[in-house]
Amino acid sequence: MTRLHSRTFYFGSRFFPLQQRQAVWAVYATCRQGDDIADEPDGGGPLALTDWWARIQAALNGHLTLSERGPDAVSQALCWAARHYPLPRSAFEELYLGLRMDLQGYEYRTMDDLEVYCRRVAGVVGFMIAPICGYQGGAQTLDYALKLGQAMQLTNILRDVGEDLARGRVYLPHELQRQFGVTRQMLEAGQVTPEYRALMQHLIRLARQWYTEGSAGIPNLNGSGRLAVATAARAYAGILDALERNDYDNFSHRAHVSGVGKLLMLPQAWWQTRRT
Repeated sequence: MTRLHSRTFYFGSRFFPLQQRQAVWAVYATCRQGDDIADEPDGGGPLALTDWWARIQAALNGHLTLSERGPDAVSQALCWAARHYPLPRSAFEELYLGLRMDLQGYEYRTMDDLEVYCRRVAGVVGFMIAPICGYQGGAQTLDYALKLGQAMQLTNILRDVGEDLARGRVYLPHELQRQFGVTRQMLEAGQVTPEYRALMQHLIRLARQWYTEGSAGIPNLNGSGRLAVATAARAYAGILDALERNDYDNFSHRAHVSGVGKLLMLPQAWWQTRRT
């Protein structure tokens, strides 16, 4: 599931040792299941999301939820991961609340609204991954992990404006649209206007600021977790570079980093972890 749905995250995850890698994949697959419920037309809606949350709670408690087809493979993997690592229930609960925002058609009026969403659906994933890596620095390291996850989610939002519009969703806050003179009609027309470019440039700068702030916590991670997270962060940030090369057209082009491009980032990520 990780390899198919997030090549960037999967690329970084390969640098974890085997057991940590399996736990990271279990966490990702769990989050992906919830995301599919919120995003896909046949995802099942609120009832399916409630069932998903019940299965997560059971797995974190060491219990498996059985269906007609037997144990759910993802819940089984999460249950295993929770036996080996102290995965925080509160982080999964925040993720659940974030996915509910999608199903409820939440409107993002301010940047604070968007930041809450980025925290819930991705920032808290840092809280899930940090115990798997092992870390030092206490709450400050978790704050860095939160900021790094938020940067990745904001990157996803900037990459997927066109795809989200097709689902009837707009994550660009109303206050920023007004500030830069962008209207819903312009978005639906897929117009990359000077106003829209200015809005994208503003949010790309913010995302890069979050990457810089969040990356300060990477040295506090243990072992090869540093390289895994540094690599994933660089690959995600590269999506912003691709968006700029596409002249901010996220309506008809999907910004991405090629496999070769990710490999070329490895020496930089390795040097970053060695230097720190």
